[in-house]
Amino acid sequence: MNEWIEAINWAAIGLIILTGLLQIILIFIVYFIIRGAGRRFIAGSIKRMETQRNMSPGRARTLEKLAMNTFSYVLIFILATFIIGIFNYNVTGLIAGAGIIGLAIGFGAQGLVSDIVTGFFLLLEKQLEVDEYVTIAGIDGVVEEVGLRTTRIRGFDGTVHFIPNREIGSLSNHSRSTMRALVDISIGYDENIDEAMVVIQKVCEQFQIEDETIIEGPNVIGVQSLGDSDVVLRVIAKTANMEQWTVERKLRKAIKEALDLNNIEIPFPHQVYIQKNEAN
Repeated sequence: MNEWIEAINWAAIGLIILTGLLQIILIFIVYFIIRGAGRRFIAGSIKRMETQRNMSPGRARTLEKLAMNTFSYVLIFILATFIIGIFNYNVTGLIAGAGIIGLAIGFGAQGLVSDIVTGFFLLLEKQLEVDEYVTIAGIDGVVEEVGLRTTRIRGFDGTVHFIPNREIGSLSNHSRSTMRALVDISIGYDENIDEAMVVIQKVCEQFQIEDETIIEGPNVIGVQSLGDSDVVLRVIAKTANMEQWTVERKLRKAIKEALDLNNIEIPFPHQVYIQKNEAN
């Protein structure tokens, strides 16, 4: 008789476990369906906002990433709540307890609250957007994500920096206007400065016609400095965002070739050796 009762108990336990597992699987299926639908809805909504309000692509991606993160956090909390509810735990008590714990943590986690508040103000005031070149906390790089707690920046050497939002005391955004391309070219002291400037300006005028990223210039502004063995001429242009480095490289190459064709020397450091012969 006891064996029968024990077998029935084990069968009941197994049925409860199996039922729980099936419910968990069903919950996960619903979770992935809702997550996929929610992500598509968010992406579609941001796309419509971008079109209707003439929103910049960078700001659209910023808002999309933030909305995705917030949606994921809320969905994961709901998932955890339902899974715990399967085991007949008082979900209402869990939510109330989470609220009390959250309130208690809120008093101690002022830094976290500051991160979130600062993050919202960064987005509200449009101080930075995804794919913009910025300087934050002494770090240069391109914004990859503006989150609730941190801002992710990728440096030009490939390093990814995670900066807490509360540490963004000052921010320099280099992508909100035209950028400056600056090229310094050296010529020898024996060369004719006016002739060299004419040659370089012709290169600049041709370069402006051929390069669509040039907004203004390039122009030779004159003698920038007098070095130990060279006269430095400066060329300045205004370019589209993030194109200044490419323009500078192309300009240096074109100017170097033009100076060579006109036999204008680009000097290099010279060393003079003096040999003293002592009489025997």
